[in-house]
Amino acid sequence: MPSSLDELPACVRLEAHATARDKAVSAGDISPGSVILEVPSMVVLLLSSDKGRRCDFCLCSGAPEIRLAKCTGCASYWYCGPQCQTLHWGSHKKFCKRLASFMASADFQYMEAHEKLDALLHTHLIAEIASNASSDITAKQLSTFMSLLPGPPHDSIPIACPMSVGADVHQILEALFTRSGNNNFAIHSHLNTIAHGIFPLASRLFNHSCLPNAAARYVIRRGQSVRMEIVALREIKATEEICIPYVDPALIESRQQIFELTYGFSCTCPSCNFISTLGSIPSLPVSEAALQKLDNTLQKHCFLSSDIDDSTPFVGFTLPNLPENLHPVLRESYLSRLTDTFSRSSHEGSYHVALDVGLTVLAVYLLIYPKNYPQIGMHLLEMAKTGWNAVIATEHDNKHQVLARTSLLKRARVYRNLASNILEVFGPEGDPAGPLEEVALLKKLLDGEP
Repeated sequence: MPSSLDELPACVRLEAHATARDKAVSAGDISPGSVILEVPSMVVLLLSSDKGRRCDFCLCSGAPEIRLAKCTGCASYWYCGPQCQTLHWGSHKKFCKRLASFMASADFQYMEAHEKLDALLHTHLIAEIASNASSDITAKQLSTFMSLLPGPPHDSIPIACPMSVGADVHQILEALFTRSGNNNFAIHSHLNTIAHGIFPLASRLFNHSCLPNAAARYVIRRGQSVRMEIVALREIKATEEICIPYVDPALIESRQQIFELTYGFSCTCPSCNFISTLGSIPSLPVSEAALQKLDNTLQKHCFLSSDIDDSTPFVGFTLPNLPENLHPVLRESYLSRLTDTFSRSSHEGSYHVALDVGLTVLAVYLLIYPKNYPQIGMHLLEMAKTGWNAVIATEHDNKHQVLARTSLLKRARVYRNLASNILEVFGPEGDPAGPLEEVALLKKLLDGEP
């Protein structure tokens, strides 16, 4: 049977791997920002939190000029208009009339949130295969999907919305279920997760690393199927393995458990190997004073001065070089505390507090994320916006305030420039507009352009 593997991009080839089945390696040097692979989705499932706010087919958000229309059959799916509903109807009709009763059933209601997501994604997958099996694209995707390794065995019984399917599909239901849970991707727009989707060729090609050299972005356009693009984050040398992150590398304490339970492997990347040498990560201090001291020590370790500039090196921050007294910063609760404080202070107008805490967040990001990782760029953009808000809020009726405003402007420009460098590598993703347009607007504001 034809497979998507028959159409590998010229820059990628498959080779044997010591522990995984295969590895995708670069056939030649790949420059940062290059698209390594572009593939359409096999199926997508919008998160319940975005229901009624985004189209269930193309995932585009509603707009003032476009009112989403509800499916009258199930009253649970919304569409941009007749085009998206028609494109989705081929598979949606397989379960439309039965969806409401299925979601109201005791079996479904007793599920955990992630189990409900798996059940609905499984429903979409079965419906897509049952309704479009004769399509060349679906046939290739299905062949590639069935070649994927199944996830670890679970006690839970496979469940999906009842629908009429042929004997050929009925025979592979169990095989579909064991592969859909560990071979789906979180689809994001401007780095906010909005849906999950299955992209068989990407699952087949790329192994995981917590220090990846590539990452997935998504193209979301009205009236079109969602597409995934795998983008190089840095220069990838010929014969180097191309890896992507399966989970957020910031989940330092919990990611190994996720890998084992969801994917059936243990990660042995340099980051995970270092964490394993610690045995257990030391606890965080309890007092606020001790936590503040820890923040200051981390900043001094990562930055030569109390702030950064355009010449600040954003490489060379590695976990093995982290002093023992800073190991507590690897606790997930430490980063959560910092990001919560940064967000709260920025929104409440405590801009100087936010900028100081934001610098500590940046230090953590540089330790746990690889070069040009998009979350670093997004955080720098938020710091630039906070710096601009601080400039606006600063009165300049005396010399001291003028100097303070000048310093804030300088810092905001530095953050904007650094954010731009990273986000331009990752490129536009998700809905139209987004971070890169914010960067361009912020440049005009900070440079005093009309």
